[in-house]
Order: sequence, then structure tokens, then C-alpha cells
Amino acid sequence: MSSLEILVVIGVIGFVIYQQLAGQAVQGRRLIVLPAVLTVVGFLDLHNAKHLHTADIVWLTVGAVGSVLIGLAFGAMTRLESRGGTLWSQLPLPGLWLWAALIGWRVLVMVLAAKSGAHIAASATPLLFTLGLNRLAQAAVIAMRAMAAGIPFAPEKDGRTFLSGAFTGRDRSARY
Repeated sequence: MSSLEILVVIGVIGFVIYQQLAGQAVQGRRLIVLPAVLTVVGFLDLHNAKHLHTADIVWLTVGAVGSVLIGLAFGAMTRLESRGGTLWSQLPLPGLWLWAALIGWRVLVMVLAAKSGAHIAASATPLLFTLGLNRLAQAAVIAMRAMAAGIPFAPEKDGRTFLSGAFTGRDRSARY
């Protein structure tokens, strides 16, 4: 991963943190498709890495599992409510601790991977992959909570609502 890619990742993380704390309407495609693309791009970066050893695979797996678990916590902690009949979300301020945990986890995995000779797992190469997995885990929890509450996603730019058939027959006025 180049220095430019690292700066882009830092910029994206800063933007995501800002958006989460400010709150926003939730469009289904953006919630689910963007993290999926990020994960695939990150996976392709790993796939293209040369000399992926067993220790790398072990530490990549450990890092991925931790990122997913923190993503599940993000999804559970995020406030969801209906605004104007569609899904709106906001990460409460204590959610910054989850960002600290995610960054701390990645640093810990990098240090331990380096000590065990897993040079790819210890590099910046897995950043996109693990961040994508983290965002996908959060998206899964938010989507399930929204469907259980019957709060549809905000309309996409074309006016259609992602998974509109999944949101029927539930109370849309409460917070979830």
C-alpha cells in the first residue's frame, strides 16, 4: 500500500467518523455496497501481495475477526430512528471508544505479526480489507435492526428504496 493510499484511508476514516457522529439518513446501497467494495479491493490488495506465509494468514485472520467484532459493536451502539419515515442513524459520542479500539486492535495485530515474521499482516496492506469487514459487520447489524423495526432505508438518488419489500407492517415511529 502506497503512502497516497494510506492518506486516502486516513481521510476516509476521518470523514466516516464525522458523518457517524453528526448523524445522517441511511441509504441501503451506501450502507452495504460501499463496505463490500472496500472489502473486495482490500482482499485484492492482499491477493496481489507476494510471499503470503502461514503466519500472515493467521494474523490476517485474527485481525479480521477483531475488526468484525468491533463492527458488530458499532452496529449495536448506533442510534437508529425514523425521520420523515426513513432510517436515520447516529453514533453516540462514546462510540469514539470503538474507533480507538479498532485502531488499537490494528496496531496490536501489526506489532504481534511483525514479531512473528508475518510481514504482510504487519504492513498497511490489510487496512482496506479489515476496515471493509468492520463496516460490513456494522451494516449487517444496522440493516437487521432497521428491518426488525420496520424503518425503510432513505431513498437512493434514483428515488428507489433499497430492499423496500423487507420493511412492512411494523411501527415506524419509535427509536430503535
